[in-house]
Amino acid sequence: MSTTHESADRDAARQPESGRNNSSTRSGRIKSYVRRQGKMTAGQRRALLKDAQRWIVSFESKPIDLARIFQNQNPVVLEIGFGMGETTQTIAQKRPEVNFLGVEVYTAGVGSLVNRITQSNLSNIRIIQHDAVEVLEQAILPDSLDAVHIFFPDPWHKKKHHKRRLIQPAFTTLVASRLKPGGLLHCATDWEPYAEQMLEVLSSCPLLQNTCHGYGPRPDYRPVTKFETRGLRLGHKVADLVFSRRLPSPANQTAS
Repeated sequence: MSTTHESADRDAARQPESGRNNSSTRSGRIKSYVRRQGKMTAGQRRALLKDAQRWIVSFESKPIDLARIFQNQNPVVLEIGFGMGETTQTIAQKRPEVNFLGVEVYTAGVGSLVNRITQSNLSNIRIIQHDAVEVLEQAILPDSLDAVHIFFPDPWHKKKHHKRRLIQPAFTTLVASRLKPGGLLHCATDWEPYAEQMLEVLSSCPLLQNTCHGYGPRPDYRPVTKFETRGLRLGHKVADLVFSRRLPSPANQTAS
């Protein structure tokens, strides 16, 4: 998924691939990203050649055994669109008792995060290089995730492109269904019109409830990147939205 908090690195990673735009699938589903071939550094290439098998999980059209791939029973956070992996690395270092499964489509970003994992000697990150919607639909079981992070997804500024925005009702319901009851969906954006849409869509999802009144403060675990700091200097407002999966009602618990 396309994000903006590491925009300078991402621009370098997303050079056009002969002008080809794969914004929709053969089934007609509109994608929130354009698949492009990016330039990779020598370090990213080396990391993929040397360590990809250890940290990258192959996508298959069947549920992933999360305990098996992490080799423990720790809580699992799914991060959609980790970019070059700076935030993922920082959070994983701060929370070694939590597992992080990052989903990203761009090879340069995947290579960058593999490199960060190796350099930081981390063991609580795994990566899937695939479309996040298909990962959620086919590889993640309902009620299995402790949290989902979606930080600075592409805002698709032009009105005609708003349909490509990731945070839409159907996608939000899908994400919520994969959270455990009480699990958290944490979104962040620095584009105010998108923040307004996020708040409306998330608030309308019957499976979710807002943990704050409107936007919330930035949780301590989410670091401020250098690109976000630059945006703040330019006057951009950053919105954090933290929603939780509703707990079953007592009546439903009795019925079950």
